[in-house]
Amino acid sequence: MSELVLVRHGQASFGAASYDKLSEKGVDQVRCLYDHWKELGYRFDHLYCGSLQRQKETAYELQGLLKSPVSKPSELIGLNEYNGDPLLRIYARDKNKEVYDNPVIDLPIREPKLFQRTFEEATTKWINGSLIPTEEDNDFEFWFDFKERVNHALDEIMGRHCDGSKVLIATSGGVIAVALQKVLQFSDRETINTNWMVHNSSVSRIRYGKGRLSLAQFNNLPHLERLEKQDMITYR
Repeated sequence: MSELVLVRHGQASFGAASYDKLSEKGVDQVRCLYDHWKELGYRFDHLYCGSLQRQKETAYELQGLLKSPVSKPSELIGLNEYNGDPLLRIYARDKNKEVYDNPVIDLPIREPKLFQRTFEEATTKWINGSLIPTEEDNDFEFWFDFKERVNHALDEIMGRHCDGSKVLIATSGGVIAVALQKVLQFSDRETINTNWMVHNSSVSRIRYGKGRLSLAQFNNLPHLERLEKQDMITYR
């Protein structure tokens, strides 16, 4: 059996000018994972990531675990996370139309708990098909299209690498959730709920071969389980 080893990127820079960059803690999280695997002697045959900066930075920190050195990881746009900005923008626009005198959602949302609550409400409408983009929302991606591109990327990787290959993938929580849906046949609602559970720098493993897929591990954090490192465990 071959194996996909999916790593969620380290903590990104929430509240900064650009979210799409690892925070200092995010870099440390991934370096802890690298050190953990290095100590165990883990090696991988191939390394993939999406084109997002936080994914590429995560892949860069893990690149030394490849059996054969490469100049850079293989990039597949299908491994990119969905863009949350248009989801929030459309949701806020629709919500604020209901109360003209006193808009209830002011973007950007800087408070983490309020952001998460609002984002969950927006994604619920997204997967239900009730977020309707306008012509100005050209960065919007429908839920079905997101799932389709992720599944296409996973199929492409598995088609390229078999016969016992170990493929390391630096990606994001939504992509990992769709990968689990592919294996376990989750509903869309269960898939998006799984997305919220995925820790930064966590490890999930999918084994494949002979037309079969099986989940071997989900959301594992062996590199941060020691008491002195548990303050490094984050979701966002």
